[in-house]
Amino acid sequence: MSLFGLIPAQVSLNAAIAICVIAFISGTARGFSGFGSALIFMPLASSIADPRLVAPLLLIIDFIAAAPLLPGAWQKADRKATSIIVLGALIGVPIGTYLLSHLEPVTTRWIISVFVFALLLLLLSGWRYRGKDHPAISIGIGGLSGFCSGLAQTGGPPIVGYWLGRPLPSVIARANILLFFGASDFFSGVSYAVARLITLDSLKFAVVVGPVYGIGVWFGASLFGKASEAAFRTICYALIAAAVIFGLPALDGVLR
Repeated sequence: MSLFGLIPAQVSLNAAIAICVIAFISGTARGFSGFGSALIFMPLASSIADPRLVAPLLLIIDFIAAAPLLPGAWQKADRKATSIIVLGALIGVPIGTYLLSHLEPVTTRWIISVFVFALLLLLLSGWRYRGKDHPAISIGIGGLSGFCSGLAQTGGPPIVGYWLGRPLPSVIARANILLFFGASDFFSGVSYAVARLITLDSLKFAVVVGPVYGIGVWFGASLFGKASEAAFRTICYALIAAAVIFGLPALDGVLR
């Protein structure tokens, strides 16, 4: 290890700096638009370091950044409706975690690239679920989001598309989303711990990357209202697309 023993031995100093830059960019996207951090961070960071290191790293730093929002979300959320969709995450997270812990890193990277590209298409489509409430549908969407979270912490788009399409006040929809991800992150934390994915290396590395990510979130939030949201979302989509392309294992021989 280097930098006072906080950077894992398998990660070079240059790679650590690159991951910090990626964390800042993805944090800026999260702070401004509320989404996109994992879709940018995971394809790029997992092309630099083992996905089994960077997925727990993102879980740790993002959970710390979002934790202060949970008490308010608990008060405003429709907890009954959220609890149903959380049941799906309870099923999906362990499945995604199992694949993350057992597949070869290159195979995991291909899956991450395909999933992130599919989720980007979902975002670009503007999809919103406007059908009737049904427990099976809620559990299914929660399960899909949980699976994406367990595999690569990329469970945002299905949940956002579902809750924003419901006939709910935006305050309640946002609280439901935040509360869901609080529960999903907890499940991921437990699942990752059981699979021994949360290690001393990932915890120490979070001390290095976390503050940079937090500065990015703050910087992105400070831009809100100073730039067109539509323009910034377009930039976020372009960054996600670039992350998918540059993170492709097929380009390792060209770009790395």
